Amino acid sequence: MTGEPDAVVEADIARERLDRLLARRLADLSRSRLKVLIEAGHVRIGGRTMTDASHRVNLGDQVSVAVPEPEDPTPTGEDIPLAVVFEDDHLIVVDKPAGLVVHPAAGHRTGTLVNALIAHCGDSLSGIGGVRRPGIVHRLDKDTSGLLVVAKTDRAHAVLSAQFADHGRTGPLERAYVALVWGAPAREAFTVDAPLDRDPHAREKIAVRSSGRHAVTHVAVEETFAAGLVTQVRCRLETGRTHQIRVHMAHVGHPLLGDETYARGFRTKTAKLGDGPREALDALGRQALHAAVLGFAHPATGEAMRFESALPADLARLADTLRSG
Repeated sequence: MTGEPDAVVEADIARERLDRLLARRLADLSRSRLKVLIEAGHVRIGGRTMTDASHRVNLGDQVSVAVPEPEDPTPTGEDIPLAVVFEDDHLIVVDKPAGLVVHPAAGHRTGTLVNALIAHCGDSLSGIGGVRRPGIVHRLDKDTSGLLVVAKTDRAHAVLSAQFADHGRTGPLERAYVALVWGAPAREAFTVDAPLDRDPHAREKIAVRSSGRHAVTHVAVEETFAAGLVTQVRCRLETGRTHQIRVHMAHVGHPLLGDETYARGFRTKTAKLGDGPREALDALGRQALHAAVLGFAHPATGEAMRFESALPADLARLADTLRSG
């Protein structure tokens, strides 16, 4: 550590762990970020560099912390159009189009939402984990459209991540999706409570398995089309597992239209649709799923924020053609 420290705190509890003291007194830095700073030698006690996060401090110890400038991100910024719904110094809410991958990964190193946000936000990204990059706290599948909130600071990332981990049990977190599914559910409202895990026979798929993680989806019927052949439903997430809505709806016999992974057995039903709906479904080229509602507490002010997004053009056209027969 060189130069003047960015923060100095005095230990006010005897024998407290170093990382817990700093997490309690430096709320703008996440626990994981503080651990990295300690292990990298950016924390000192009385002039002595400390690299052990579990070190027990003495009452009255002066602990100094130096926070390096955020590094440039490994992903590079790319000029990709974004539909920005809300933005301030702490976060940004975007309406993601279908087809846009959220985060760089194998097969998608460029052209992602992260690349677009790095270019759009620029220096307003103050660093997530020491890197000047957007903080992804939840994701949408590549072919799912709709609302997504992304943190711009380490503190916002920590607070928003905690809200999503809590699943709205103690706060205003709200996530609702609109989907077009095959068939007509027997009830107007119902809950799917079925644990999810990787499919042991196809690792790219998720399956309902007793050994899986707790997963709950609340479903409400909004509109029925084509004499009960298709239904528009609203799905409210109580948990947020990978492919949760897609797997849960397939599990109860109502998979999503256009879902090539979980609705393959329903392909023959397209022949029962009229020409207009069949053409609109063919043109859709993705699962009929849209993240329509997103609510959360602002990570800095605590204000309850709620956003809504109308069906995008491709799903709206499919619903309109189904409605008109």
